[in-house]
Amino acid sequence: MNPQPHRRRSVERHQSAKDVTRRNWLSVTASTLGGIAATTASSSWPRRAMGWHGISGRSGKIKVGQIGVGHAHASKLSAFRRSDDYELVGIVEDDAELRAKASNSEPYLGLPWMSREQLLNTKELQLVLVETKVRDLLDNAEACVSAGVHVHLDKPAGESLAHYERILKDAERQKLLVQMGYMYRYNPGFVLLRDLLKRGWLGEPFEVHAVMSKVVDPTSRRDLGRYRGGIMFEIGCHVIDQVVMILGAPEKITPYSRQLIASDDLVDNMFSVFEYPRATASVRSTALEVDGFARRHLVVCGTEGTFHLQPLDDPVARLALRQPRRDADAKVDFRQGYQELQFPKYVRYVDDARDIARVIRGESPPLASYAHDRNVQAAVLQASGL
Repeated sequence: MNPQPHRRRSVERHQSAKDVTRRNWLSVTASTLGGIAATTASSSWPRRAMGWHGISGRSGKIKVGQIGVGHAHASKLSAFRRSDDYELVGIVEDDAELRAKASNSEPYLGLPWMSREQLLNTKELQLVLVETKVRDLLDNAEACVSAGVHVHLDKPAGESLAHYERILKDAERQKLLVQMGYMYRYNPGFVLLRDLLKRGWLGEPFEVHAVMSKVVDPTSRRDLGRYRGGIMFEIGCHVIDQVVMILGAPEKITPYSRQLIASDDLVDNMFSVFEYPRATASVRSTALEVDGFARRHLVVCGTEGTFHLQPLDDPVARLALRQPRRDADAKVDFRQGYQELQFPKYVRYVDDARDIARVIRGESPPLASYAHDRNVQAAVLQASGL
């Protein structure tokens, strides 16, 4: 249930000792990412001296380019252009129509266009954003890893698990980052959720529910219908990433795929059940839900508490705890029972870009391990009925 507006307590307005204040919340967000990254990152990832491109120990800007503008989230390049961590060196797009359209849009104005070969041969290139249409993501990501550069790879990671595994294996061998573009990893609601789980304040999770839906227009339906995985493959993958981050790789996934509109090939009404030894999870994704953004949500029920995040894109949370929880050092204070929390305004991909810079410079390990990303892709394919 979406919290009623008159019942929401803004963390900026309520300063009761029993509420999370703005100051306390900012303390949580500042302390969480590093701790969560340390617990989820591959143990083989070096914490310091990532000197593959000669940048370890230096504060110079990281050279970054982008391959493709055809992905729905390709405009995230703006986050990298605004960051002091990066120097944009060029864009690749072989499709003349896409290139012409992008040339006049804000994220790409003033940047040089070049071939993939030219980009990958750019001196001291460290990172490439792969933002092609989904069908071309893996081929381009593999070329980048083969060239020895870090990759931000948009979602989902193609339709071939074997191909994706090959890329991850080569990246791990070279100690290269392949950061997936799942858009909720750095969302403050999910950051708080991971912190609560890490602290044990929710107890043992036994039940997770997630909904990721919207209305897809007819033109987009035709484009998405080219992929057999349907709407779960296209947008459900974002919350599947979080389910696997919370509960790990499932023992079994049972998909239930339905198509309501028969005038195209998009499987538009999908539901999957994830089974674990001591927990279950459900993920629903449709291309049909009116004002679906408002009902996007994720609920985690644990033996010590329940966390309900809704909506996801401008997050508001309801937290219920069996007992009060307090961390004086981190200035975190939650009361027993339900409390409602709002978060600072969140802009997608700013924190993704910041975290990539920290990883490349050897300041922190990645948020997600190679094994996690492999498990997510396997789950996405199974939940999509592939």
